[in-house]
Order: sequence, then structure tokens, then C-alpha cells
Amino acid sequence: MILPDLKTRIADLDTANIARNLGDKGWAVVPRLLDDAPCEALKADYGSDGLYRSTVHMQRHGFGRGEYRYFRYPLLAPIATLRSAFYPLLAGIANDWWEAMGRTTLFPADHDSFLAQCALGGQSRPTPLILRYGAGDYNCLHQDLYGALHFPFQVAILLSRPDEDFSGGEFVMTEQRPRMQSRPHVVPLRQGDAVIFAVDEAPRQGTRGTYRVKLRHGVSEIRSGERFTLGVIFHDAM
Repeated sequence: MILPDLKTRIADLDTANIARNLGDKGWAVVPRLLDDAPCEALKADYGSDGLYRSTVHMQRHGFGRGEYRYFRYPLLAPIATLRSAFYPLLAGIANDWWEAMGRTTLFPADHDSFLAQCALGGQSRPTPLILRYGAGDYNCLHQDLYGALHFPFQVAILLSRPDEDFSGGEFVMTEQRPRMQSRPHVVPLRQGDAVIFAVDEAPRQGTRGTYRVKLRHGVSEIRSGERFTLGVIFHDAM
């Protein structure tokens, strides 16, 4: 279902470049992290009810339009691999951000230790999910926090083919800056591309030192077709 060298592929990523992009923009793209076959397999699994713990219909909650399904534990092996392989790479960047923002509690080096911290705080429900949008659907700007303890980065992988499977549906982010107008971002993605992005706050350097910006993300309206995305969230939920 997924390339056997996925761990190696993630370990070989240019961490310094990812850190620069996250620092400058709040997001970084990893092109073609997944090939076509695993993308199609994950899409096909959307109808397998036994894989999921819950389904959310977004319009009922004012989140937008569309739906998403949270995976249950034990996670599918590819999703568990994505979580455990990305976490060490991003934990170092996360700790740099936390120190820059004056926070003293840092993230452990491995994902299992971080999940143990989540469990101690009452957060034990898995958060990886697949989102499905049809024509006219969209996702309002939001943050995926789920509890007091959250990891500052998230990974989303586009499973569908833009301009073939769907049109519209751009991944968007806004950066709310103190005493300034918000900065928008539209992130270009192709099938199999991963975007790493900040889920809440990010440090920025100003003339008077470090300040914080607030980030939110969403998806613009799908004009036609169907769009699937895999969301890899590193903290568990209440």
C-alpha cells in the first residue's frame, strides 16, 4: 500500500530547508511524498467503516461543507509510519519555536513519549483523518488543537489529482499579525504532495525582537469533482 522506503524518504528530507520555510511562511511542501498507488489505496479505504472511530459532517457543526473520518487505533501501518517518522524531524524545529516564544516545556525526541504525555493529560483518542469534499464543499479556516497539549505542526497529503479528479479546492492559510493586516497563503499541491504547516502560533523576528503570529488553515470551495486529503496530526484528542 505504501513505499517500503517511506521512513528513509522522510529521514532524508532537508530539515534546514523545511525549518526555513516554516519560519518564513508557516508551511513547507514535500513534493511527491507518496506515489499514485498508495494515494489511490487510501482513497479506496474511505468506505471501510472498521478503520474509523467517528465521522464528522462539517455542515452540522458550522465547519464548512464536506466530511471527514478519524482513524481508530491501531492505525493503519502507513499512517503510523508517517506519524512516527515525521515527528523526530519536526520536534527539533518545534523546540526551537517554543524556546523563541519563551516556553519552558519542550517536546520529547520520540513520538511514543509525546503520546504518553498526551495520555497523561486525558488526550488518548487518535487524530489522523481522511477528509472528503465534493462540488460546493469547503473547509472554514480553523486550528486542530483538540486539547491543552498540542504539537505545533501538522502534515496534510493530497490524495487526489487537481484538474483531473477535482477543480478548485486550494489549501489556504492565513497569518494573523499583531497590529497588521492578515497575510494569506495559497499552497500549490499535486497528488502525493505533503504540506507541513503550523497549526496555531509561530514566532517571527521583528525590529523589537520576537513576536507571535496566529495561523489558521482551510480549503477553498471545490468547483467540481471529489477531493481527498490525509491529515496527519501528532497529538491525540480528549
